[in-house]
Order: sequence, then C-alpha cells, then structure tokens
Amino acid sequence: MNNQKKIEHSLNDLIAISRDGQEFYTEAAQRVEDAELAALFRRMAAVKTDVVGQLSATVQSAGGTPDTDGTLVGSLRQAYGNVRAALGDSKYAYVAQLEESEDRLLEAFDEVVADADTPAAARDAALRLLPEVRACHDEMRRRKHAMKSAA
Repeated sequence: MNNQKKIEHSLNDLIAISRDGQEFYTEAAQRVEDAELAALFRRMAAVKTDVVGQLSATVQSAGGTPDTDGTLVGSLRQAYGNVRAALGDSKYAYVAQLEESEDRLLEAFDEVVADADTPAAARDAALRLLPEVRACHDEMRRRKHAMKSAA
C-alpha cells in the first residue's frame, strides 16, 4: 500500500467515527429538552464537524478521497441511545451513549498515533486534533459521572 493510501485509510476511519459523533450529537441536541445540554451537544457536534473538515483536508492534500459516511456501529449506537432515551431518563441516556461514542473516537485516535505504520502526515493530523478530542471525551465523562452521582 502506498503512502497516500495509508494516509487515506488511517484518517478515513477517524473521519467516519467523528461523523458518527457529529450526527448523534446533532440529533440528541434536537431531542433533549434541557437547554443547557442541547447547547453542549450542539457545541460538541461543531467540534466533530471541525475534526471531520481538518482530517478530510489532510486526506485530500495527500491525493485521497475523504470518507463521506459514518459507520454501521455508530448508527446502531445512535439508535440504541434514542431507544434508551425514550424509555428512561433521556438526559442521562444521551450523555451516557455520547460518552461511549467519545470513548470510541478517542481510542481510534490513540491507535492511529500509536501505530508505527501510520504515515507521518496522518499521525501529525491526529496529534494536532488529539487534545480537542480528549477534551470532549473528558467533558462527557465528567458530565456522565456527575449525573450518575446526583441520581
């Protein structure tokens, strides 16, 4: 596999998982009745949109084609989150499922960074975005634990 294809492969996984998060946050923001949570979800969706844009630009600059879809796993988790929210505490259900989405994205970023076969351009792009990805993850984890403790 040539360098361009390796960059495309490495980053398209991150693009698809980020797109999953962006779509789920956007939907959750529309469905949750808590204005503060809706604002948080919209902000997180905007972060994911930015991540997708930056990673897509890196793939394009390497001569590749950025992924334009999410993943099946992301779609299934989103559907599960919606069902869970409909059956119980929708605020906690969305936060818990979105935190799991953040876990998945952070793990994917960490794998790209740690993989010795990741091309430098892909690793640099992931490293540049990793602090923002980690901050979103940590914020949703804190929110989930605070809600769980308050219950």
